Amino acid sequence: MRDLRRYARKTNASLLAGIIALVFVVGLGLIYVFYGPGGAITGFVCLLAVFVPVLLIVGLLWAMDRFVARVNRD
Repeated sequence: MRDLRRYARKTNASLLAGIIALVFVVGLGLIYVFYGPGGAITGFVCLLAVFVPVLLIVGLLWAMDRFVARVNRD
């Protein structure tokens, strides 16, 4: 029997990784083509400035979910 929840979780993780890679590679590549290396570096710093708070929030929510699941297990 297949575990469809695990499959869905794996697929969502793969899609998210692909989207992030696409934004960094294609987005920064286009910035490099049109604006040069200085623009690409600035774009990279801006993308990091966007992703760091998002990752912190997602990590905090994940940790809280794990904590609540552990406490409610009893």
